[in-house]
Amino acid sequence: MKNRTILVVDDSAVMRQMISAILEEAGYSVLLAEGGEAALTHLGRAQVDLVLTDWTMIPMDGGELTRQLRLLADYAHVPVVVLSTISSEAGKSDARKAGANGWLCKPVKPETLLDVVGSLLQMGRA
Repeated sequence: MKNRTILVVDDSAVMRQMISAILEEAGYSVLLAEGGEAALTHLGRAQVDLVLTDWTMIPMDGGELTRQLRLLADYAHVPVVVLSTISSEAGKSDARKAGANGWLCKPVKPETLLDVVGSLLQMGRA
């Protein structure tokens, strides 16, 4: 899975750094964005293979970011995983409707994060 790039979107700098450290240690390249608008700016400059996003951010939340990604030809099928402290079925349902491929509750165990990321990247390979 080397040479795969993951965009981590979270309004918490601490969370971005923790997730980034786990992914980089596993050999992934990581881009960081502090919100949905910053994430879209990154996507205009670099191709990413997977997006990990917080759900609750302002002004653009994870749902709106996911919907925006699905409108972009290059990102219509890129896996999106939500990382959130919210664990409600309604939230998960909203994420699926927006186009997210998965949902992980914070705090997430490093091995769980890497398993989900690895599985989604493997499924996306042709």
